[in-house]
Parts: sequence; C-alpha cells; structure tokens
Amino acid sequence: MIARVADAPGLVLERVEGVVRPVVLLDGGSGSGKTSLAARIVEEWQRRRTDRLQVVSLDDVYPGWEGLAVAAAAVPAILGEAAGYRRWDWARSMPGGWSALNPARPVLVEGCGALTRASAPLATVRLWLEAPEPIRKVRALARDQGGFDPYWDMWAAQERSHWRQDEPRTLADLVVQAS
Repeated sequence: MIARVADAPGLVLERVEGVVRPVVLLDGGSGSGKTSLAARIVEEWQRRRTDRLQVVSLDDVYPGWEGLAVAAAAVPAILGEAAGYRRWDWARSMPGGWSALNPARPVLVEGCGALTRASAPLATVRLWLEAPEPIRKVRALARDQGGFDPYWDMWAAQERSHWRQDEPRTLADLVVQAS
C-alpha cells in the first residue's frame, strides 16, 4: 500500500489495533524524514492508545559512519533477547551506555537498516519512507549543518548496499511518499 506522510500514523495505528506488543519498523534513506515521521507516529499513538511506545533511533546504534550494516544486523536482537542496545557515543567515537527496552511494551525502530530480511518477520508493521535522492541529500546536509558533508558518499554507498541486499521497500507493508 502507498500512503502520504499525513496518513501514515493513522494507518499504522489501524494495523496495530488489538496487538499486545506491536513492533513498527521504519526504514528509508538518509534525509527522507524517518525521524519526523516517527515523531508523528508517537504523537498519534499517545492520542489513541494507553500503552507508551518505545522508540529506538538507529542513529544511536550505528557504530560510527561505517556502521549501517552492524546496526541493521542488531535490530532482531534489540527487539528480542537483548531487549535493548548499546548506544554509540558520537562525540567520543566509541561505545556508550546501555539503553534497556521493556520487552512487553510496543516499540518503533527507525533508521536506515531497520527493515531487513531478518527483522521483517518480527514486525507488526513495516514502513518504507521514500524520497528522491536530491531532496534527501539537501535535507540531510542542511540538518547536520556540515557535519554529514564528508560522509554523504560513504553513507549513500552503505544505503545502496542495504537496499540491494535486503530490498526493504519490497518488505514494507506501507510505502510512504515523503513530501
């Protein structure tokens, strides 16, 4: 199913209705608006449900600029037996503290690499956020005020590798067209 960003939170909530511990995976390229869409889902979640949604941003999991595949591979453990993840300390460029998750509470994992062949079966709802690369690049570079500039090409190559290997768009229940 293809949807607009404005409709996505409501569609997610419809799909998790009656599920005891929903798991939502949100993937897409850098600059597509994953974090913003996750915030909209959380807002709608709080309005409609009594359970609190835990959010994991893979930005906190990537072990540095070359870590997309490592974080993607960690998603099943984050959702399952690990019930949490080791944060990456970007300022010190080293592993940081542990962030525990309550395995009984709903969770949303957002970030490039969230939706893989290994993580897809663990999800209640799988989203792919789509935006053209030129728009994504402008957004990502503006968002990070120059901090991402030297890493864009390296990161884009990792994204393409993830997309070839895992085909997250084809694994998605809902393809969201970014505006």
